[in-house]
Amino acid sequence: MTKKERMTKMVNKEQIDYLPSSIDFSDRTRFSEIHKALSLAEDVSLDDYLENHLGLALTKQDFPLFFRNDIKLMKQFESESFCKVDLENKVVYDSWGMGIKIGEDGFFACFHPLEKKLDKKFIEKWMPERIHKALRADTLKERIKYYTAPDPEAEGNFDPVEKTKNDFGEELYVIPSGYFGLYERAYGLISIPALFENFLLEPAMVGDLLDIITDYRIKVAHKYIDIGFPCGHLGDDLGTQVGPFFSPEVFHKLIVPRYKLIWSVYKDAGLPVAMHSCGNVTKFIPTLIDLGLDILNPVQPCMDQKYLKSEFGKDLTFWGGIDTQDLLPFGSPNDVKKGTLELMEILGKGGGLIVAPSQEIMSDVPLENIVAMLETIVENRERIANL
Repeated sequence: MTKKERMTKMVNKEQIDYLPSSIDFSDRTRFSEIHKALSLAEDVSLDDYLENHLGLALTKQDFPLFFRNDIKLMKQFESESFCKVDLENKVVYDSWGMGIKIGEDGFFACFHPLEKKLDKKFIEKWMPERIHKALRADTLKERIKYYTAPDPEAEGNFDPVEKTKNDFGEELYVIPSGYFGLYERAYGLISIPALFENFLLEPAMVGDLLDIITDYRIKVAHKYIDIGFPCGHLGDDLGTQVGPFFSPEVFHKLIVPRYKLIWSVYKDAGLPVAMHSCGNVTKFIPTLIDLGLDILNPVQPCMDQKYLKSEFGKDLTFWGGIDTQDLLPFGSPNDVKKGTLELMEILGKGGGLIVAPSQEIMSDVPLENIVAMLETIVENRERIANL
């Protein structure tokens, strides 16, 4: 059974032999020390040991989100007109005109092109030509009116997506990235304060902006299906630690109808849908399931994981859950072993879990805690899948 086949069986609620995993690190230079700490043979890679089952495919328009710290790569993409690199201010401006901070562990949208009218000199130096008219407009409503999304069919945009699919798509369950999907892309363009304020004051204007992003996502979804991926994907952090960022009214009026349009492309093609959403989104899960959600990530510990398994385990595959906020950086190795095992037994009993941390493992996690987590996963993944 390939990793892709195992994942497919699990998403389809069929019995599997062991729980798949997906462990990622913000600092990949630590691989050698982790390898040594696990006492692995030289011919056994860290990925061989973990048997990670997932891959991620990125368009060139997505690359700045993930690789803003790889200056050489960003400069190459700049030469292909997929971004602009401002080394002096440590910012990469992507194809949308959004600024992403260089040097951060995670995504940090530090510049919002539609937030205010921009200086002509700045626009001409850093912004894509197609949005110059929008950025010179006086009001936010006008800037949204004249704004256009990047062309997903730009030459070369899907080259890395197709390469990832060709290189790994037979063995791994390769997910095509939908990160910074809808609501996140909207705040990336106009800022969080402006978006949240206008959810209430100018919902029609916000709807116009969301429609621009939705149309882009629909075009990308059709392309992903043509390429032959096993599922669809969208990333939007809908929650804080205690609940959703916005009211059910805003969610159902502005977000849900557009999710439905995007996800329907995948569902009509017979594909499952995965979603990344940080925070406690328990209140929204029934609606997301009704829309077609199949895989939920990252299932952070701010949610009641026992409740999630009992209420939604029949509908969802859970991806993630190992605490990266307190347990991994601050717990003892014994705490990490106990917490990892508990998570696996709650969410993974009989299958239904891709074992993973609730975010990528940051550089503040001690080496001994990484080892404790990985050893616990490998030692228990078969037993728990067959409980």
